[in-house]
Amino acid sequence: MSLEDHAEELASDLGVDKEEVKEKMATLLEYDVPIDEAKQNIRRTYGDGTTSGTETVPTKELADVDTGDSSVSTTVRVLSVGKRSIQYNDQEHVIFEGEVADESAKRSYTSWEDFDLQPGETVTLGNADVREWEGEPELNLGESTTVERVDETLEVPYEVGGDADLVELVPGDRGINVEVQVLEVERKIIDGRDGETEILSGVLGDGTTRLPFTDWEPSPEIEPGNSVRIENVFVREFRGVPSVNVSEFSTVETLSEPVDVQETAPRRSVREAVESGGLFDVELVGSVVAIRDGSGLIERCPECGRVVQNGQCRSHGEVDGEDDLRTKAILDDGSGTVTVVLDEEITAEVYGGGLDEAREHARDAMDREVVADAIRERVVGHEYRVRGSLSVDDFGANLEASEFAEHAVDPAERARDLLEAAE
Repeated sequence: MSLEDHAEELASDLGVDKEEVKEKMATLLEYDVPIDEAKQNIRRTYGDGTTSGTETVPTKELADVDTGDSSVSTTVRVLSVGKRSIQYNDQEHVIFEGEVADESAKRSYTSWEDFDLQPGETVTLGNADVREWEGEPELNLGESTTVERVDETLEVPYEVGGDADLVELVPGDRGINVEVQVLEVERKIIDGRDGETEILSGVLGDGTTRLPFTDWEPSPEIEPGNSVRIENVFVREFRGVPSVNVSEFSTVETLSEPVDVQETAPRRSVREAVESGGLFDVELVGSVVAIRDGSGLIERCPECGRVVQNGQCRSHGEVDGEDDLRTKAILDDGSGTVTVVLDEEITAEVYGGGLDEAREHARDAMDREVVADAIRERVVGHEYRVRGSLSVDDFGANLEASEFAEHAVDPAERARDLLEAAE
């Protein structure tokens, strides 16, 4: 049954305007609310046999709320409040979101109405809908929800206000505040909601780690080298790692004191790194055990940059490929393996020459594979320290390297590491 059919059936049952019901249903579906739950929510909104408030729903602590609940009443302390706009039915809708907590747990929430929630205040939420978000129950506050301020402050074992270090951020976080140094900035033109739109993207850093960011409404304060406090950001996943998103509702303030940035990347075993699901900046140490096919002197599609196989691009068919250098090395540290991808610059360092030398080498041998063979001979069997961005998907783990250096270790240090690993 289509959205149109669901809306018509429900509007007929309730005796209300179909377009109004359709709009409310589209809003809920935009946030992956199941269709049956969305219809129940709309029935409650129009008072279909249900009186809004706390008397018709169970009162629960947050730890006891689960995705099987339709709606609950709960007393919580507001930890953070974020604000952003979403688009549905070609219209913008402003929502509020963040986290609330009690003594038992904390949960995320989305509010479709402006209840003027403030971080730190204690409120009783009546008839708050429950839905699943990122595998956990989330509170949805709408027209049928009541919000009652409580004079007595609820003590909770969580930080109030939304301030966080970059290393603490995970996809799905909302209403977060960070103090960071802007490390890299690139201006881009994208095809946005209202046509071509300029955005900023780049890298932020603090004393804990580095993360990518996107500023959807370019702020003049976000310039390389500036230290800034950014309030009300939300976090999405980008290539398997958290990405900081700055919106039109975020505020950016230049700090008088510089934010110190951790210069070195955290070192992890391959197993730890892969099990994390993705890390934007990480250091691995291991031995190169093989060089994969698709290394050395390769060809890329001039349209999309994909690697061309036998003159064919997967997206654009037959093309005249453009030469490039790349290395895909298998790194093994005993705990697991990862594919390390070296770009043209690092591959040239490993190979000992750039594109011109690689082309000449291939012409003399009448075989492009000699470039990969030369790289293989130089690196396989040697131990390397690798730094870069790790992504993990159904096809395996890949690390886009920013640093690739042979690793010399003192024998005594190696012995200590082996003994610690064996304990």
